[in-house]
Amino acid sequence: QVQLVESGGGLVQAGGSLRLSCALSASFHSLNAMGWYRQGPGKQRELVARIISGGSTNIADSVKGRFTISRDNAKNTVNLQMNGLKPEDTAVYYCHADQFYSGKYYSFWGQGTQVTVSS
Repeated sequence: QVQLVESGGGLVQAGGSLRLSCALSASFHSLNAMGWYRQGPGKQRELVARIISGGSTNIADSVKGRFTISRDNAKNTVNLQMNGLKPEDTAVYYCHADQFYSGKYYSFWGQGTQVTVSS
């Protein structure tokens, strides 16, 4: 079982910045991938950005050039720096991690943190 605790959401004006942080209870090398998803009002949950074991990243086209994902090995956190926020970025942001254990893949989610961007 991997526990994920998000922090850093809030209300910001368009063009502003926020930084989300997710504290993980498992070490990075035990995980296949870690990152952030979001679910906007009336929308399906979608990938925002993730780091795959080995260090490569996947970033959604809608946030490329504005959002940056990183991890802090010392603090065991995965962070999402969001710049140039737009009203369409308004969503609940979820931290996510995948783990391969005993021949099976497991998926873990945080409780979510609200990001609201006003126009």
